[in-house]
Amino acid sequence: MLLSELVKDWPCTVKGSIGVDVLGVTERSGAVKQGDLFVARKGKADDGIFHVEEAIRRGAIAIVMDRNCKAELSRYPTVPIITVPDGRKFLSHVSAKLSGNPSELLTIIAVTGTNGKTTVTHFVGQLLHEMGAKAAVIGTTGIYMNGEKCVMDLPDMTTLPAEYLHPLLKKCVEGGITHVIMEASSLGLSTSRLDHCDIDIGVFLNIGVDHYEEHGSKQAYLAAKQLLANLSKEIIVNQDDEICIELVKNASKPTYRYNVNMTADVAVPKELYPTALLGRHNKSNAMAAVSVLMRLGYDQKEVLAHCHKLILPEGRLQQIEHAGIKVYIDYAHTPDALQTVLQSLIEEFTDCPIITVFGCGGNRDRGKRPEMAKVAVSLSTKVMITSDNPRYEDPNAIIRDVYSGIEGESSNVFIEPNRRKAIETVIAAAKEGDIVLIAGKGHEKTQLIGGESFHFSDYEIAKEAILGKK
Repeated sequence: MLLSELVKDWPCTVKGSIGVDVLGVTERSGAVKQGDLFVARKGKADDGIFHVEEAIRRGAIAIVMDRNCKAELSRYPTVPIITVPDGRKFLSHVSAKLSGNPSELLTIIAVTGTNGKTTVTHFVGQLLHEMGAKAAVIGTTGIYMNGEKCVMDLPDMTTLPAEYLHPLLKKCVEGGITHVIMEASSLGLSTSRLDHCDIDIGVFLNIGVDHYEEHGSKQAYLAAKQLLANLSKEIIVNQDDEICIELVKNASKPTYRYNVNMTADVAVPKELYPTALLGRHNKSNAMAAVSVLMRLGYDQKEVLAHCHKLILPEGRLQQIEHAGIKVYIDYAHTPDALQTVLQSLIEEFTDCPIITVFGCGGNRDRGKRPEMAKVAVSLSTKVMITSDNPRYEDPNAIIRDVYSGIEGESSNVFIEPNRRKAIETVIAAAKEGDIVLIAGKGHEKTQLIGGESFHFSDYEIAKEAILGKK
């Protein structure tokens, strides 16, 4: 597409000729190919202006800036320079247009919430599959088409950047997919990744403590979540979550409420209510999925008849059982999520000892660390505090932050910074009838330490440890 067509009706200033063909767009200089448009955006950790030379060397035919950098770019007099108010929004616009606006040809469901996004997107995908629709699920655990996981060279992100999302949606259209269910993270929403995605239904699940530091404040986090209401044609919201209700109360879109007690707009007859899933939160997640199918026009009874087939995604209360010991792997990495999972286990396994293994990620919201400890200690028989993904922080410093949430000395709280050893130690000491919860990483197959990524799977380590018990 001609660059002149891409900037048509878009607020910008132009230096140089825009009568050139654009083949692609990216904000990553290392990904530039011949004929691409390079968006030299300023980020938190890096600045695209420092990578313009590489982008041009790799074949960029024009540079997009979101601020005045004429002096820095003066040594590239033959390269067209486009200055726009917001680089992220322009990147989203161009990505959609170059792909032929594929979201307009699909039914798009976007799900947001502090917890439960992955489960609900998979539940919706599974139910659509049962109803004969061709659906794709995009989110934390990867890309699934018609229930099958696809191996693609895409970033490991909850909500894909626009430059990857729209080409993927184009592939969905070409592959006969009719429905796409995606996770809409607060960071994805706040960075305009979904700005030019034609979203039919936006689903609001719950709001808890997460990503406050990355957004700058709790209010900024809430404002990011609220953006989904503006992007969606209609809204489904969890009536049991007061903050979600508050976020959408002034939305000018049709809004429908669901809840776990069947008293909201989307009600389910008691005799048909899906009850096979462990935990009240998963019953609520099932109700959210059922609500989506109903808004899409499917028959309620027919949808509910398939609810007993719903399967939790990888790393969500994933069970391993051996020698009378049940081990659960769960992604719970916020205070709310940990509390919800532990309460579900308590309700399901009354009077059984519960041993919790968890840690907190580095370079993430520090405020939730002591809160996680409070939850774990109050609802567990024993607690093992360990590392999660320490990233660039000192694992022991993170553990100290976590431990600060524990009042006084506790003989039932243990510390082992090495996550493998922590899991092996707890399982080795577990007895018949014990419930072990390994929380925080769920489906993840890596551990991030410093600038390196190491293969690490809670499930694999736990399985090896428990099967080794006599």
